[in-house]
Amino acid sequence: MDHVHAGEKILMRTETLESKDFTHLFGKLDGISEEQLRQHNELYKNYVKKYNEVAEKLKTADKTSANQNYSEYRSLAVELSHNQNGAVLHELYFSNLTENYEAPPDELIELIEIDFGTWENYIDDLKATAQASRAGWAITAYNYRDGKVYNYPIDQHNLHVPVIMRPVLVLDTWEHAFMIDYGTDKKSYIEAFFNNVDWQAVYERLNSTMESNHLLEKSTV
Repeated sequence: MDHVHAGEKILMRTETLESKDFTHLFGKLDGISEEQLRQHNELYKNYVKKYNEVAEKLKTADKTSANQNYSEYRSLAVELSHNQNGAVLHELYFSNLTENYEAPPDELIELIEIDFGTWENYIDDLKATAQASRAGWAITAYNYRDGKVYNYPIDQHNLHVPVIMRPVLVLDTWEHAFMIDYGTDKKSYIEAFFNNVDWQAVYERLNSTMESNHLLEKSTV
């Protein structure tokens, strides 16, 4: 395998985020309308824009006056994580949707059943997690520490986010994800979401994560 030198890694870095294109989903999903997706996509792009704005301001923020009560640096640093996670979680959400729904592959079911017993248990738990999330997200994630799969509620982009884990399925439970189609009927939206999940993408995320877990085997976590 070719190794990437440190200098090459630096060249691969970017200072700004760029919005990804999810327009191929517009008007193609079952139970999630084109207008709902258009407005949701605009909101996602705004997180990308605001992340870039905050990142630029942080370059010149006064670090000498940073403190936990109030400071320009603290405010910008917190908002950076808010907008960065807002952008990334939306990208994971849109990219685990598909206009060509297929049943989950047997390989994914087998992996999920290791920790949930049955596929039905997993789906029921994920739906409950989505209902329990106050405003933000429900995610299925692989926990690198114990090698297990969990469902986590995340109330805000940067609140209650577990560490040492990788999201493999992301479900947006903010009202902006379903208000146009379902008003406040969150339960019906959650059911519609499951008609559009790209389970193959979920499997590929989980499988690649489990294969790379050896990278943390010698860590202290």
